Amino acid sequence: MSSSHIVFSRRLRLTPFEQRAVEQGAKAFTVYNHMPLPSVYQSLEEDYRHLCNHVQIWDVSAERQVEVKGPDALALIELITPRDISRCQVGQCMYAPLVDESGGIINDPLILRLADDRFWISIADSDVLLWVKGIVFGRGMDVSVFEPDVSPLAVQGPKSDDLMAEVIGPEVRDIRFFRFIETEIAGTRVIMARSGWSGQGGFEIYLQDSSKGTDLWDAICSKGEAYNLRAGCPNLIERLETGLMSYGSDMTLENNPFECGLDRFFTLGKEAEYMSRDALERISTEGVSKKLVNLAIDGDSITAPRSTFDVLDQGGGCVGYVTSMAYSPKYATTLSFATVDIGSTVPGTSLQVVTDQGLRSASVRGADWQ
Repeated sequence: MSSSHIVFSRRLRLTPFEQRAVEQGAKAFTVYNHMPLPSVYQSLEEDYRHLCNHVQIWDVSAERQVEVKGPDALALIELITPRDISRCQVGQCMYAPLVDESGGIINDPLILRLADDRFWISIADSDVLLWVKGIVFGRGMDVSVFEPDVSPLAVQGPKSDDLMAEVIGPEVRDIRFFRFIETEIAGTRVIMARSGWSGQGGFEIYLQDSSKGTDLWDAICSKGEAYNLRAGCPNLIERLETGLMSYGSDMTLENNPFECGLDRFFTLGKEAEYMSRDALERISTEGVSKKLVNLAIDGDSITAPRSTFDVLDQGGGCVGYVTSMAYSPKYATTLSFATVDIGSTVPGTSLQVVTDQGLRSASVRGADWQ
């Protein structure tokens, strides 16, 4: 592991939960939406095993919100995504890729509908606020777009329901997936959604007063001993086993939704205007030349690259590159996402990966890694 460090200057905004994350053992951070995001506590594998068996509290304040409010709010949200947001009810969340006029992916956020004319875009790591503000100015739309004082705190793991039922009450068990309620914890109003960046189940709690960060964290932790609650963070091993893509790693503005499998979240041709209509219809008709796939890489654990590893076909020709990878204790192999030529995407296809530890055999797998 490199001995380099990230300096926490004023340009990296302080999170409401950062003090507790550091106190409870965060060993490493990444930078996400201009904020620190914990990436390791004990170790990648130890954090993974705990997450899959117990419950963790995560500082995910870096999952910033872009609020869209006003008469043209729905029209604006419809404009920036091919997904039909008119079907999103108040109290509901929708995963909706944001796509530009050329078909490039701007972000892959969760969109929360707080009222008929009010939305939060809960973003991955890219500057959506500035892009949306530019669209509003250029279009002359009657809507306010700003970053509210909202910081998510996640509770993830198979014991999440039991813990949060003690914190709030049994009603949390009735929250459906991608739905949210308004409630109060530690004397402050929060929005609590059944969602989160893991496949282990849990909640995202949207704090709306950053001065209450430690109060909210402590209130949840005060009930956690019986459930082996521990501070944690999004885990690379777990997300690869679950099949969760990461914007900026597995997809960028250079990719379109068809290349990444995001077309399953929308149907082309919704009634509302959307800026990517022409581009996506053209891509759908012409097809794509590459796609993101799941690769299983043979051999011992490999250190994930800072950039990418080349993927070769059996003849030695380069057909793509690895975007994310980690060794999976569950499957006893290294799992990865890779972008490869369309001819190499069929499950079972044998490939090779050029690693810093030599050439490794690999095979394309289905989403369940079987």
